[in-house]
Amino acid sequence: MTAAAARAELDRLRGGLVVSCQARDDNPLRGPAFMAAMAQAAVLGGAVGIRADGEADVAAIRQAIGPDVPVLGIFKVKQPDGSLFITPTAEAARRVIAAGARLVALDGTTRPRPGGETLAYVVAAIHAAAGAALADVGTAEDARYAVSCGVDAVGTTLSGYTPDSPKTEGPDFPLLERLARECPVPVFAEGRIWTREEARRALDLGAAFVVVGTAITNPTAITARIVSAMTGNGGG
Repeated sequence: MTAAAARAELDRLRGGLVVSCQARDDNPLRGPAFMAAMAQAAVLGGAVGIRADGEADVAAIRQAIGPDVPVLGIFKVKQPDGSLFITPTAEAARRVIAAGARLVALDGTTRPRPGGETLAYVVAAIHAAAGAALADVGTAEDARYAVSCGVDAVGTTLSGYTPDSPKTEGPDFPLLERLARECPVPVFAEGRIWTREEARRALDLGAAFVVVGTAITNPTAITARIVSAMTGNGGG
């Protein structure tokens, strides 16, 4: 596999749904076996790719779904304040590539990376390891920076989760539309997408593909959302 082949794999996601199979520490479904089963179920339902965190989950999912379905791997690193940083180092990226992810998502913001490596350095390491780099961004400024660092795609993943991005209940469609118009690389939609109508709208606004996680693979959050609506405490 070469970096060009990885970018061709990225092109195979166009127009489709990528399902994010991840579970936090307090989720009863946390663990490679559960996430591999989630991934299999998603592929059976028509997902064109899977997003997964950490080499153990990536390896289990790759084995479960076979060699042909693209896996978008990440490596979350917890910070001293409890926050998470997505694939901060070249070594983190290489580990998920070795586990079976030819596509690697990473924090594409301008903030300093844990370990001190630059975004451009990590992107170059991904390409050297025959992968493609997908930047998770929160603003248009982030996207411009990420593109200047050589990423192969950008996504709206971090909108609402960085200090300089808007906090919205639903997807950041204005950012998506702007990035789709301005960016010279594919743009994917990710973040707070709960319905098929929102996923369809994302494509209509120019998203190359759509990533959905919680609304599909987190039964606890899905249940709480429904219960909240039933008890009159909000939700939809």
